[in-house]
Amino acid sequence: MKEFERKKDEELVTLSQNGNRQAMDELVCRYANLVRGRARGYFLVDGETDDLMQEGMIGLYGAIMDYNAREGKSFKNFAYMCVRRRIIDAVKRSASKKNQPLNTSVPLSIADIWALVEPSLDDEMIMQDEILEYQQKMSKILSDFEFKIFIMYMNGMTVAEICTATGKPFKSVDNAIQRSKRKLQQLLEK
Repeated sequence: MKEFERKKDEELVTLSQNGNRQAMDELVCRYANLVRGRARGYFLVDGETDDLMQEGMIGLYGAIMDYNAREGKSFKNFAYMCVRRRIIDAVKRSASKKNQPLNTSVPLSIADIWALVEPSLDDEMIMQDEILEYQQKMSKILSDFEFKIFIMYMNGMTVAEICTATGKPFKSVDNAIQRSKRKLQQLLEK
């Protein structure tokens, strides 16, 4: 596997498309955090983050199989797009199955809300203002501890990594994340 660690993503994709299992495993390892980070940005009513991670991994597999270097896109950008679309589609499917409005499965940040649409260049400044406004609202409804933990979580850190960084027990960190999700869902529903 060491020989694959030095290869560029595009080389690994070509090998994977030709049936090389080790190249595929290396790509999955490289992009697991991307999938985890995308899946954490959303949650399903009556669902689990693991369900969205599985959808994201399916999106990653599809990106590996469908990538064409001749189109000029980097594999990283293509994979990000495929993973994000797969997760958003899963959220939409979940909402429609239950005949509930889409807002019962909400993104947890303004940036993720904007990711559902393609903002124009003019919208970029508005998006930055809304992100700042949302973070200010977050800081008002979350305790200092919850805010700190949730920002780390949204930046892709695992609960174990947050525990190490903060010196807090696992249960304390996990509870803070769950409380934050509930509070932020209420904020987004207003």
